[in-house]
Formats: sequence, C-alpha cells, structure tokens
Amino acid sequence: MSQQDWMLMHRVAAGEEGAVAELYERFGPLVFKVARQLLPTQAEAEDAVQEVFVRLWKTADRYDPRRAKLVTWVMLITRRHLIDRLRRAAVRPDMVHFEGDYSVAGKDSAPERKPQDEERNKRLLARVADLPELQRTVIERAYLQGYTLREVSEQLEAPLGTIKSALSRGLMRLRERTQADQAI
Repeated sequence: MSQQDWMLMHRVAAGEEGAVAELYERFGPLVFKVARQLLPTQAEAEDAVQEVFVRLWKTADRYDPRRAKLVTWVMLITRRHLIDRLRRAAVRPDMVHFEGDYSVAGKDSAPERKPQDEERNKRLLARVADLPELQRTVIERAYLQGYTLREVSEQLEAPLGTIKSALSRGLMRLRERTQADQAI
C-alpha cells in the first residue's frame, strides 16, 4: 500500500489544484496513449483524457490503496470511461451505415465524410471480418451494434467471461494488425 498515492488522492478529493496537476502529470500520458489507441481522432482522445481526469477528481475519495495500486485504479476508470464513450458513439442517431448489419458512428453525415475516413472504416471492417467467428461477432455486436457485453452473452448463450475474453483477444488482434499495416 502506497501512503504517497493515498495522500495524493486525498489531496485530489479535497480539491487541491496542485494535487490534480500532479495526478495529471503522472498519468496523463498513459491515459492519452490508451485513448488514442481506441478513439479515431486525436481531438476525441484529448476530450476523453479531460473527461477521465474530471471523473478521477470526482471519485478520488473512493480510491482505496489496499484494493489496487493507483495506476491500476486510474486505468480502470480510464477503461470504463472509454468503453462508455465508444458505446455511446456506436448508438448515436447519426450513424454511417456500411454493407452488412452493422454501422460505425460518424460525426458527419454520409455525403460530407472525408475519403480517408471512409477508407479507414473499410480497412477496419475488413480486419474485423478476418477475425475468428466469436471474436468478430462480439466486436460487431458490442462496438458496431451497441449491445452491452451482458446482452451479447445472453444472445450467444455463452458465459460473460468467455465474451469478455473474446472481446479482449479480438481487440488485441485488431490493434496488432493495425500497427503492422502502419509499419508498412
């Protein structure tokens, strides 16, 4: 248990400006890196980082160093926020529809989309289509159709842990393939 981490979060909960700045200095780059990997634009990632730190500030009094290291707690809050953000984006009314029964959220209406966005979405959908069946199905339903993992679990009549594992493995494969494509 780190007394230093607990004191930092105690100061953050008290609204001490310097403590919030210290928390951001320690974890801002890590939170941004994760947000940038999951969100389509740098601007969205920056917005998400700001939202995560507001959430950390509002929940700082709940941090318990006996249950988790501070970095673990920060990343848990980050992960939850990003998943919520992706789910909200997936069910927005201004969806851009692709071939198939799924859609990818877009901020602009279809005629105003940039060609590079359209190309990026096509590549992403092709990568998703190449995944093993369970991973593909879970990602399509959770991210492209807006279902919760519990709903996907019920739909597929599979344990929730299996669905979470399939999602994790599928996202890891997509990330690896995207990085490999960018290296070329």
